[in-house]
Amino acid sequence: MTRLLALMLLSLLLPVAAFAQSAPAAPVEGVHYETLANPGTWDKVGKGEIEVAEIFHYTCIHCADLAPKLESWKATLPKNAKVRYVPAAYGLDDDFARAFFAADSLKVLPRTHVATFEALHADHALPRNATDGEIAAFYATLGIDANKFAAAQKSPQVAARVKAAHDFIGRTQIGGTPTIIVAGRWKVMGRSLDDLLANTAALVKNPPR
Repeated sequence: MTRLLALMLLSLLLPVAAFAQSAPAAPVEGVHYETLANPGTWDKVGKGEIEVAEIFHYTCIHCADLAPKLESWKATLPKNAKVRYVPAAYGLDDDFARAFFAADSLKVLPRTHVATFEALHADHALPRNATDGEIAAFYATLGIDANKFAAAQKSPQVAARVKAAHDFIGRTQIGGTPTIIVAGRWKVMGRSLDDLLANTAALVKNPPR
């Protein structure tokens, strides 16, 4: 059993209340969150919805550690909370950001997202500087059509999404990954990954006025 899979299985065994118990009743600015100078959600939100955007990078070990926690934790949020992943496209030629959006366009993220973290940090099936071709070849081992994926990687739609992610992380001025932004307004603070999730839950359930 790989390390990341073991962490995911362990996280699924954690009681849901474990997250809620450590959440602050009323989030305090400067302690639990920072207010963004240039607010705005990553994607469109419907009436009454609240966006929870996780900015990540596949090469980030802390993002890899957060991934299984996030998968089980997001089920504890209210139904109006929409968890969205945003790859930290520091450059417009970021191969992993392009891979994320290509997988999203083909609706295969459930097969590729956690598997990519695992391939990088547990199995070492992908190098940290993996090329488009190396990523496509790895995704083929997950049962994804290599030709379709390669075409998606090169598509204008994916290029536009990478640019949008690049612009988003520039506007929000993230200092590193993982970063969670709630409602396009509040950057979550925390001294640990569990803190980060607890403070996020508090902001969703009791947003500042």
